[in-house]
Amino acid sequence: MENIFDLPLDLLPTEIPIFPLPGALLMPRGHMPLNLFEPRYLNMADDALGSGRMIGMIQPLEFQPDPVPEDSALYTVGCAGRIISFSETEDSRLMITLKGICRFNVAEELPGENGYRRIVADYSPYRADLEPEPAVNLDREKLLGLLRSYFESNGIKIDWETIDKASDHYLITSLAMICPFGVGEKQALLEAPTLTDTCNVLITLIEMAVQSGGDTPVTH
Repeated sequence: MENIFDLPLDLLPTEIPIFPLPGALLMPRGHMPLNLFEPRYLNMADDALGSGRMIGMIQPLEFQPDPVPEDSALYTVGCAGRIISFSETEDSRLMITLKGICRFNVAEELPGENGYRRIVADYSPYRADLEPEPAVNLDREKLLGLLRSYFESNGIKIDWETIDKASDHYLITSLAMICPFGVGEKQALLEAPTLTDTCNVLITLIEMAVQSGGDTPVTH
């Protein structure tokens, strides 16, 4: 069933706030929980909730300390997400969940507002993100075999029953988002043209990690 909140490409807001966060990858159709406590990002969430509910997730070019400096250079490709749930905490934090909607190129950075950064987003190269999910060319048996070696080497516990039941699309998207790759590797996953390409990048990264004894490849 079509989601009444989903918008066509030409109605997506082009001026959106951005949340620069290294290693945090939002993929189209993926769900990302965020714990917001910095004043600038509380302002960002409040403003987004009052205007379209859209926030752009984007990575700094290099790994940055927390909090990320306001003048950090950014990658030129990010992913816009819509706030689909939020709740307040007693200690003045906001817990939100973003649903990945569409990737974008940064066409222009706008003057900041209420402490957070804003951009003009160009979604046009990624219109396929809004179309029905295409078939994925996935060697599922190979991927799951690599995952077992990778997770065991990194001491990561996984609910294999859930993984076995997951669709190919959900599996690839979720793994791209949760695997602890470096900033450069995360960006390569985001910028892969199709989900099949994302899967191929994912398998290559996991193979490299397994061959190196479980250490996750890291690029700054």
